[in-house]
Amino acid sequence: MSEKMKLDIKKTILIGFGFMSTSIAWNIYDPYITKILQNVLQSNATITAWSNALMQRFPALLEFSKSQGNDGLSLVPLFIGIIMTFDNIFGVIFQPTFGKLSDRCRSKYGKRRPFIFFGAPISALLFVLIPLVFLKVGSLPVLMATIILFVFTMSLWRAPVVALMPDLTPSELRSEGNAIINLCGGLGGLIGMISGTIITAVFTMIYGKDNFSEFQTYPYVFLIGAAVMVIAVFVLRFFVHEPDSRLKAVADAREAEAIAKAEKEEKERLKAMKLSKGERKSLVFMLAGLFFLFCGSNAITTFFALFAEEVLHKKTSEATFLMAVFAVCSMAAAIPAGKIGKKIGRKKTILIGLCMFATLSVAYFFRNSSALNWLIWILLVVGGVANMLITVNTLPLVLEIGGQEKIGTFTGYYYTATFSAQIAAPIVFGMFSMFTGTYSTLFVFSPVAFILSLLCILFVKHGEAIPDDMIKEAEMSDD
Repeated sequence: MSEKMKLDIKKTILIGFGFMSTSIAWNIYDPYITKILQNVLQSNATITAWSNALMQRFPALLEFSKSQGNDGLSLVPLFIGIIMTFDNIFGVIFQPTFGKLSDRCRSKYGKRRPFIFFGAPISALLFVLIPLVFLKVGSLPVLMATIILFVFTMSLWRAPVVALMPDLTPSELRSEGNAIINLCGGLGGLIGMISGTIITAVFTMIYGKDNFSEFQTYPYVFLIGAAVMVIAVFVLRFFVHEPDSRLKAVADAREAEAIAKAEKEEKERLKAMKLSKGERKSLVFMLAGLFFLFCGSNAITTFFALFAEEVLHKKTSEATFLMAVFAVCSMAAAIPAGKIGKKIGRKKTILIGLCMFATLSVAYFFRNSSALNWLIWILLVVGGVANMLITVNTLPLVLEIGGQEKIGTFTGYYYTATFSAQIAAPIVFGMFSMFTGTYSTLFVFSPVAFILSLLCILFVKHGEAIPDDMIKEAEMSDD
């Protein structure tokens, strides 16, 4: 009898350094880039001219803006929203392409690591350049070129770094491996969120409080993210060994015909397995619910730093520290959320989480009160727990509707809905902020999106796990 296989935890953690580095980068990117764009776009003559032209062309928009207590109409929030979608758009377009290219890569370093060795150092360099271009050059075109190059090079190696763990882990151990990889990602996100606080504390010790500009800390915050990317490259180069993919080329060629034939037979078999009318309805409403859910959550992660500056009067480092509270509470709630979903059902757990998310609207009603400065801590704790109640249970629910034979297809449906929301949300909320002239409506926009998500998921009637006693009963009847 063969010994039960065990996950190589040390190796998996080392692989997780790659995913950790991307998490740090993106958790720095969202809050700091929005602040940089806010500063640059506000002083840009072209954007100002376009805003004035829009007000002259459509006087009704100007009147509406004035009715909200604003002096005029600004296109800045809309442009911030559009620019902040670039990483998701590039992800949708380029990540699958580079993922496929890595499948076919033949090198002595394996299939995935060459993309990481090339893409990560360039991403690190561009990441450091972003705040330097902002502070030293101040040119919007140069800044945009640097940002676009960064999100492109990140999309070059994001898919290969995610694929590295499944490549080096037996299929039966991949769920355990994925848990460790996601824990590394969560830790990376937390480091990214508190990096601004650390750098600000160092500056305060050196220069004294209020003797430096918050923008002066930005290059050092971005340097932390870049340094971890470089460290990840060294770790993956010297401590993670991927098999020489050139050795597999001959075997792959011999198996290609057999695999193609098997895939054709599998496609024909799956084509015959159709969802019932009720399952299709559940799938449509679930995907719609996911779309609205991610619209609400992405708007918060993208614009929270600007909300914190305008309403809470906090610096970027303080805003990211607040979001770190959200991240810690999410990580702490992950395992309990899975157990709750198993005990009371996935749909009920998701609905509870959405109701908790909707309570974030309280922030809007306290926007002009000093009480919001302590209330926001409670709301972020509630939001962090709600986030995991939802996140842990949504993908399994979608996959359960499709069944075991269509996991790949329904995973694709899931990410299509979520990526679409992450592209749409910054633009829609940016336009919303443009008309209202304030970021305080963030906690109106997002709760409304969560309520729409809740209404959609109420119509989902499929996707619960089959109870263990029913599975045993079915197995006994088969015997």
